[in-house]
Amino acid sequence: MTKWTKKAAPVEQPELSGYQQALRARLLAAPVVPAPEPWQRVAFVPVGGLLGIGFASHPEDGRDLVMVVSHDGHGLFDAVTGEKIARDRDPDPEDSTPDAVADLSCPGLGPISGSRVRIAGLFGGGLHTTTADGWTLEVVTPAWPNDRVLLSGDGGLPHPGPHGERWWHIFHSNYSELRTVGFSPSGQTIAVATSSDISLWTRR
Repeated sequence: MTKWTKKAAPVEQPELSGYQQALRARLLAAPVVPAPEPWQRVAFVPVGGLLGIGFASHPEDGRDLVMVVSHDGHGLFDAVTGEKIARDRDPDPEDSTPDAVADLSCPGLGPISGSRVRIAGLFGGGLHTTTADGWTLEVVTPAWPNDRVLLSGDGGLPHPGPHGERWWHIFHSNYSELRTVGFSPSGQTIAVATSSDISLWTRR
């Protein structure tokens, strides 16, 4: 006896308006470019199995620190230089991933030992997407599933000015899954984390 199954009806995709088509084409045509002054890229660090990242401040001088959580442990980076300043390859298994606690935090290490850092990434959470002086980060996906990270100084989409002058396509995640994007609370650091690496920009 043949068993028949009912085929699911195809989901109709809404047609894009002329404005939406033009905006999508504009985003697709924008190449990756360096972030504008005063931003400087300071690090691109491969991190296999990256789960998420979070920001903390150095207790002595207040500079931005970035904590990276991965399947291989925890790492702490100086966001001004990109230097790794602490590493824990074998964190407590009961407290080693952000989903182990309600506030998505992990214990600090190195100079921030004794504190906890909230982590944004695979398990949720989020970083700042704007700064007090008007810089904005946004993630767009005109060609799913590849995310693009845009930096702007005019408050975000829709961008009235030309690419490379009012907004900049600074990162294209076309090889790994994007985990999180954002500014540090100080507004002095940009971090982009994927499942395989982290990129940092600073304007200190």
